[in-house]
Amino acid sequence: MEGSDITVGSGGALTRDQDGIWQRRRLVDVFMTVLITVSALIGVAVLLAILAYVVINGAPALNLDFFTQRPLPYGEVGGGVAPAILGTLYMLFVAGLIGVPIGVGTGIYLSEYAGTRLAPAVRFTIDLIAGLPSIVIGVFVWALLVRHLVGHFSGLAGSVALAIVMVPIITRTVEEVLRLVPGSLREAALALGVPRWRTILRVVLPTARSGVTTGVVLAMARAGGETAPLLLTSLGNQFFNTNLLQPMAALPVQIYNYASSPFADWHTKAWGGALVLIATIGVLSLVTRLATRGQRPG
Repeated sequence: MEGSDITVGSGGALTRDQDGIWQRRRLVDVFMTVLITVSALIGVAVLLAILAYVVINGAPALNLDFFTQRPLPYGEVGGGVAPAILGTLYMLFVAGLIGVPIGVGTGIYLSEYAGTRLAPAVRFTIDLIAGLPSIVIGVFVWALLVRHLVGHFSGLAGSVALAIVMVPIITRTVEEVLRLVPGSLREAALALGVPRWRTILRVVLPTARSGVTTGVVLAMARAGGETAPLLLTSLGNQFFNTNLLQPMAALPVQIYNYASSPFADWHTKAWGGALVLIATIGVLSLVTRLATRGQRPG
């Protein structure tokens, strides 16, 4: 058509306007690809920078005494954080015994019985707990256990606080993972006359085993790094203690005490404790990935 900028080439070639649109789309695609790649690289670089800084500052503190000795009196050079490492593992174990069954059970309920009237209220409550600052959880456990039931600071109160931190993480993870299990598996089991509860335990949960395990490890990693709830519940201890009814040391609390001190040796030990905490979480994550490799829902 005379006076028009649009021309059609032979063989169905693109017009000038269409060619311009495709050029703009390609430019936008390249720009967004570069933007996403740069964002990913920045995220990885920040993580590597943090890890490198912790390793550089914490490595000098790592020796045999650091892992086997208790902290020395205020201001003295030497000693270690063995009671804190033991206390952290002990309280995480007890918190897991409390929080994992509750979290998994709640996640199963929200996934498999989502149509009940109670499910929305439970989901709202879990979301509310997940959004609470950890210090609020610590204050609640302090008011309930430390002041009234137990009567003093204790490892049990710390374990309960960590369990509360773990529950919403496990619940939401389990709920989402179970939803990925194909409904045909449930229908096949029910068609064979298998009760619903047995279908969940023998078919649905094993199918989503990798996701459930990952959620548990993530929850324990999150709880293992909490400091505020333990300051208000377990308080800390400079000596070895396995009595849950007495104050118990924890690595995050020990790191806080060392970092807030005026002594250079304690600052180094605080970095060493942070390095041990990061390494422990990394090992847990690695073991989980290796144990669940190739296992996918459905």
